[in-house]
Amino acid sequence: MTRTVFDRHDAVYIKNVPRKGRGVFANIPLKANDVIERSTTWGFSRSEETLLRRTGLFEYYFVRPETNTINHLIAGYVVFGTISLVNHSFAPNAEIVWDDDETGAWVSIIALKDIDIDEEITHFYANINEYGNSNEFVT
Repeated sequence: MTRTVFDRHDAVYIKNVPRKGRGVFANIPLKANDVIERSTTWGFSRSEETLLRRTGLFEYYFVRPETNTINHLIAGYVVFGTISLVNHSFAPNAEIVWDDDETGAWVSIIALKDIDIDEEITHFYANINEYGNSNEFVT
């Protein structure tokens, strides 16, 4: 992944979405393949996952679909950034892309198509089947 410095501090905003809670929306026009945000993560173990599932953090942690991660003992990741508030969709307009370097795992959310101002940014949850109440909040 190319390391590019960019200023996106005003690119997105957060607002409440009925039935979903908070969501992330475009504050500027985004083009297909734009990196909307890149964030650092904290990977946690299976035993820590058991504890996290008992907290509100369960709804915000990420599971990597790839199996070839740096450490196979990682059960999931807490993502530091607004990416953690992006809602699920079966027809998403953005995707999650993972990369690893010497500082650990990083995650980016990248536009799959052009996204208009005030349009909600969505992605497909890799672990959607773990949400018992998913029929209440998915689109």
